[in-house]
Amino acid sequence: MVTEEFVDPGAVRIGISGWTYAPWRGVFYPPGLRHRDELGYAATQLTSIEVNGSFYSLQRPSSYQRWHDETPPGFVFALKGPRFITHMKRLLDARTALANFFASGPLALGAKLGPILWQLPPTLAFDERVEAFLAQLPRTSAAAAELAREHDARLEDRALTVAVSDQPLRHALEVRHPSFAGTELVELLRAYDVALVRADAGQRWPELDDVTADIVYLRLHGAEELYASGYDESALNAWAQRISLWRNGLTPHEGRTVAPDAPVRAREVFVYFDNDLKVRAPADAMALARLVDRVRLAP
Repeated sequence: MVTEEFVDPGAVRIGISGWTYAPWRGVFYPPGLRHRDELGYAATQLTSIEVNGSFYSLQRPSSYQRWHDETPPGFVFALKGPRFITHMKRLLDARTALANFFASGPLALGAKLGPILWQLPPTLAFDERVEAFLAQLPRTSAAAAELAREHDARLEDRALTVAVSDQPLRHALEVRHPSFAGTELVELLRAYDVALVRADAGQRWPELDDVTADIVYLRLHGAEELYASGYDESALNAWAQRISLWRNGLTPHEGRTVAPDAPVRAREVFVYFDNDLKVRAPADAMALARLVDRVRLAP
């Protein structure tokens, strides 16, 4: 097993949620670009992409390998964990489903495998099942490969159960029920080093700023209209300032550290625009990346 550089404290990776959208063709994607070349093009403009397809169905190892090969060194994919686990099983009795997910190919990404996002439905309230689920999540690629070997018969001829690189795995939890707002969740996520997703969705869901892990995970669903409205320069500047604090180990609130008596240390920040309905996501992502670079260079 090859050991690869993986954790990059202070790095900011800004991208989009998904990349296959017909309205983007001829707008973000150049006219005439072949559909199979869209990922490669997006990877020249952005540093990361959040994979949506893994949320809706199990992918194949060949797909993950192709994504790996079509993107440049240093590019990172975040993966959405299957809705079968979060929305259908509602985190209960999830071990075999987790094994199937990790056997379906994520390990083929190697060092390009970034955080795994677990998006909970708005009808799922906070209770003891959350900790039980967090305790099952593999923390390294080797542990994920071991879990993958427990896959069921459906993946018998298409499973990848070997880690191609030795690296930690990071996880992020996006919550949407108001019962998650409180210190109990924050303490739980810190204990398991799982990032609490900061979601911007026009206050439709809880907007929780607590930093709970060595990474920060931000999802921008739309400043006003969910999945559709864009972010103007003022809004993007505000997010750039927040990101600057997060990457330096501080919170956006009066420069406090992320937890009582916690050391100030650089954190890797992942940002994904999910406002894709009106072709705003790529433009907003690239604009925010420029602003973040400007903030970093400012004296």
